[in-house]
Amino acid sequence: MAVLSLRAPGPWQAIQAHLNPFNKQSGPRQHEQGPGEEVPDVTPEEALPELPPGEPEFRCPERVMDLGLSEDHFSRPVGLFLASDVQQLRQAIEECKQVILELPEQSEKQKDAVVRLIHLRLKLQELKDPNEDEPNIRVLLEHRFYKEKSKSVKQTCDKCNAIIWGLIQTWYTCTGCYYRCHSKCLNLISKPCVSSKVSHQAEYELNICPETGLDSQDYRCAECRAPISLRGVPSEARQCDYTGQYYCSHCHWNDLAVIPARVVHNWDFEPRKVSRCSMRYLALMVSRPVLRLREINPLLFSYVEELVEIRKLRQDILLMKPYFITCREAMEARLLLQLQDRQHFVENDEMYSVQDLLDVHAGRLGCSLTEIHTLFAKHIKLDCERCQAKGFVCELCREGDVLFPFDSHTSVCADCSAVFHRDCYYDNSTTCPKCARLSLRKQSLFQEPGPDVEA
Repeated sequence: MAVLSLRAPGPWQAIQAHLNPFNKQSGPRQHEQGPGEEVPDVTPEEALPELPPGEPEFRCPERVMDLGLSEDHFSRPVGLFLASDVQQLRQAIEECKQVILELPEQSEKQKDAVVRLIHLRLKLQELKDPNEDEPNIRVLLEHRFYKEKSKSVKQTCDKCNAIIWGLIQTWYTCTGCYYRCHSKCLNLISKPCVSSKVSHQAEYELNICPETGLDSQDYRCAECRAPISLRGVPSEARQCDYTGQYYCSHCHWNDLAVIPARVVHNWDFEPRKVSRCSMRYLALMVSRPVLRLREINPLLFSYVEELVEIRKLRQDILLMKPYFITCREAMEARLLLQLQDRQHFVENDEMYSVQDLLDVHAGRLGCSLTEIHTLFAKHIKLDCERCQAKGFVCELCREGDVLFPFDSHTSVCADCSAVFHRDCYYDNSTTCPKCARLSLRKQSLFQEPGPDVEA
């Protein structure tokens, strides 16, 4: 039997190193020849060394195929926009702007056109760097995925449920719902971004765990439609306490969340297991004031004493708001920005968010709102002369200090907004003096002029 001996690299190995694109040492050697020298064209057949007599001929035609030259590994993927498509995108953006200007204000069509304009601009931004291997922005099913640059943080892919190794893998995060996944899993996503549902239909399921049974789901996962059963074959069925539906283990990771329906009906804040989709939706909705408690459960104010105190503080803040709007010093000090995290507190006293109820239950909201109420009252009653000049004097007793509608010992006339001492207002059986004056003034204006005036 002939034995192949190890020899020094010959011309065949040099050609292989030249053709192999993954051999980094071949690059610098291409520039070692002099300026006047030319590199001869060598074919693999001409470069093969002659074997000595008696040595078996050993040729491997698959060596060239092993290099991967028969496949195109380095061209851009099919479907990416070229420069001409960039021009079309810019034209579509201008047309979309014109459509937005022509549509009626605050209409649903105009809102949809604005969403389309945002998607077009994000797509245009994605195409600005054609040399980028992985685009920084990907728009898919209303998700706005941004490529993450962190390499040390260990995350889990929401699609394949596998670990994301940032050092060797590219991964994306949706800026709307914080959905995380590998770059290879992007095209496998089938669930739209929950932030679009929050923007267009911001409301809670207020029935406690509205279960309808696995048969209504055809024994399939409510999200990915994979077969599931309570026996765990082929996959375990896990119930979401928010929607009442069943999910597979890939779509339900046993995450815990506070259920809004249990809060408003039972004042129950115990976290319960929810699906991944429900957890992201509840996280985005936690600060949105969409709960009108006096309509959903009016008895809750009788059961929870803290809610009564919060409602009174909110009503006082609404009475203070007109003072701040017309006060230059208050506008310069931006006092109303003390409530910028709870903007609905300066708009009405009825709407609550789940975060408000969580803070009430923890005792944080009452303390912070009392401090803000004290700060506002101090500005109006002590610090600002303009706001003090807008106070009231009780016209029933004409005694005491200057009164304000948010004082605890005052009452406000529902018709003319005049302020009186509470004891004076309820003890006096006559009508409001200011209302009587306004009534007489209206009668004098509508009286017919006398004969002397006509002459």
